[in-house]
Amino acid sequence: MATINSHYNKLAAGYLFPEIARRTQAFLEANPGVEVMRLGIGDTTEPLTPAVVAGLHRGVDQLADVETYTGYGDYEGTTELREALVTRYAGYGVTLDPSEIFVSDGAKPDSANIQSIFGLENVVAVQDPAYPVYVDSNVIVGRTGVCVDGQYDGLVYMSCTEENGFFPDLPEGKVDLIYLCNPNNPTGAVATKAQLRKFVDYAREHKAVVIFDAAYCAYISDPDLPRSIYEVDGAGECAIEINSFSKDIGFTGVRLGWSVVPVGLVVEGTKPGRVNALWMRRQSTMFNGASNIVQEGALAAFTEAGKRECQDTVDYYMENARRIRTALETMRIRVYGGVHAPYLWMATPRGMGSWDFFDQLLAEAHVVGTPGAGFGPGGEGYFRLSAFGHHEDVARAVESIQQNLQL
Repeated sequence: MATINSHYNKLAAGYLFPEIARRTQAFLEANPGVEVMRLGIGDTTEPLTPAVVAGLHRGVDQLADVETYTGYGDYEGTTELREALVTRYAGYGVTLDPSEIFVSDGAKPDSANIQSIFGLENVVAVQDPAYPVYVDSNVIVGRTGVCVDGQYDGLVYMSCTEENGFFPDLPEGKVDLIYLCNPNNPTGAVATKAQLRKFVDYAREHKAVVIFDAAYCAYISDPDLPRSIYEVDGAGECAIEINSFSKDIGFTGVRLGWSVVPVGLVVEGTKPGRVNALWMRRQSTMFNGASNIVQEGALAAFTEAGKRECQDTVDYYMENARRIRTALETMRIRVYGGVHAPYLWMATPRGMGSWDFFDQLLAEAHVVGTPGAGFGPGGEGYFRLSAFGHHEDVARAVESIQQNLQL
């Protein structure tokens, strides 16, 4: 008799974003004719840039010609794209080899799949609050016990609070896998090199691995802030970096990302190259490589025109962030992020529950955001707003909040 993976039964209430959609739909059905403005899910809204579109067309044209047609590509991505990424990292002062870069269908799948190459006995530490996939994927595979009061038995929660600037202290005791997201989703906090140095030193000492999600690094404008964990000496021995083309090129629906697994990365009982080889084996077994067409589009983003256009898109969203942050500060709401990240993390008025504030914001201002509690117990009492949206839509949402939200 077939059975299900019972670890799914441990998952707490429905995944955050479907629950937001459910509540929003219920509100619309109860209030026909009301327009809802969305500052919730971090989905891009602006069209792909001309250079990227030309690259995608080039990819299609190549498949339409017998002379340039290609079938399955390399499991780890085209050589050209991986070399372009090597050049990007060189701009950060980081030296990588193309064999250490694995192109995929996105940072979210990699964030979940990467833990499959590590043993179930590994102790996992996550930031709290955290992007849900880090937690849920480890629940599903069986690394945790049940959820009690919002926390899963067996996970180590690294608290991120106003007091520590939403960047966690080192775990107490020994852990094996450490998930860090920088710039952070949901809080918008950005780590300094000194803060990352502490985690690199810890990981090297304990033969732990930092799984570093840098999907929003394009939004960092301060040259003194690290865009890659490999800007910290020694990180190549202890860190895997995951990144995405979604938020700077606009590939949320197109799907493309990459992971860096350094040859020098070692864990207990391994030699350099072993972890890199395991990830290659996992990808070649369960993944046939990213779309040929999509990789051509991404490659175009590395041209001078492509880089300029994609930066313009990032700047567009950050103007939204500036507008939202200014409005909240004018309303005397405590707000964080929105400076080097497209997310703003606000304290809920009067210390109310984050789902209660979701309902109030929707009812009074007709604006949808993201309850902090959906990112873990440390998110209770906070609320995430997203800067992704058309200027005019964000402006209308901000105006509605200012005029209609009863504080």
